[in-house]
Amino acid sequence: MMYPKVEVHFKVKRKMKIGELAQRSGVAASAIRYYEREGLLPRAVRGANGYRVYAEAALERLLLIQIGQNLGFTLEAIRAVSMLEGAAFQDGLLDKLDARLGEIERMVQTLDAQRASLLETRDKLTRSWANNQCLSNAEFAAEAAHGFPLSRE
Repeated sequence: MMYPKVEVHFKVKRKMKIGELAQRSGVAASAIRYYEREGLLPRAVRGANGYRVYAEAALERLLLIQIGQNLGFTLEAIRAVSMLEGAAFQDGLLDKLDARLGEIERMVQTLDAQRASLLETRDKLTRSWANNQCLSNAEFAAEAAHGFPLSRE
């Protein structure tokens, strides 16, 4: 007699020690302890043996911290958003993303201005050298002050 195949899926809340959490997340155990001290990661419960024991939620939080850092957020900004819940979390996250986009836009503008200045400086020097002219440091400084923008803005 053939019995039908039955598949059963249980969602087991697994607990893990810091070493396993470090391995699964790619975050060093020392960093995990630091994040815990700084309030970025909820405090781990201690097993009977005194070892830290973490739930799956800790792995999810570490992955969010890594994403935030990869996007250039400070740990303080990550902590501030991670403390929020529900709609406040969504609003806080969008506010932080918008602020970060603004920072990046300002950096791009600064880098564009520096690039233009470098290209102009390079062209001036190339033309000068093509005419067998060699500017002294004083002449170069005077040219820079009057002819091409070397200063940072």
